[in-house]
Amino acid sequence: MSDQTETPTTGDAATGAAESSGETKPPLAVSAQYIKDLSFEAPNTPAVLGRMQRESPEIGINIDVRAAGLQDGVYEVVLHIKSECKIADAVAFIVELSYGGVFTINVPAEQIQPVLLIECPRLLFPFARNIVADAARDGGFPPLMLGPVDFISMYRNQLQKQEEEAESSGSAAGAESSGGDGADKAD
Repeated sequence: MSDQTETPTTGDAATGAAESSGETKPPLAVSAQYIKDLSFEAPNTPAVLGRMQRESPEIGINIDVRAAGLQDGVYEVVLHIKSECKIADAVAFIVELSYGGVFTINVPAEQIQPVLLIECPRLLFPFARNIVADAARDGGFPPLMLGPVDFISMYRNQLQKQEEEAESSGSAAGAESSGGDGADKAD
């Protein structure tokens, strides 16, 4: 049996094993998920609770995604959710959540931005949705159940807005040089 312990390996076999392990890296891996910031305010309770029984609330929801590189191939993606529930002019509650994740991404460079702004928030959203619902419920209100979010449309809208801003800044510079006011936007 001791004769079989020495098995010669060629450099090619060792390199092939390393290459095959490199090829099996997942394109996207979640390293961590966490609450960066959570705020719940109910400034008009308890008076607003009675009004909620008689009147339908208006609920506004704003969702934003931000990404930043941490190191080579590792990124932080933060999903910012703000919801405000009003009854007429009275604020019933406000929930603000920043929910983050650390992701290792192994995709070609041209695919990194869509992965960061579409796939990563898609993975974070169910957890963030649950936290928002629990915060509203724990604050004494019905749980705020956020509907599905189309991160693809959000990404496309962001790209379109960036293109329009680039075009308008280019045309504004041209208008200024030709004597026009170029004041189409106040941004």
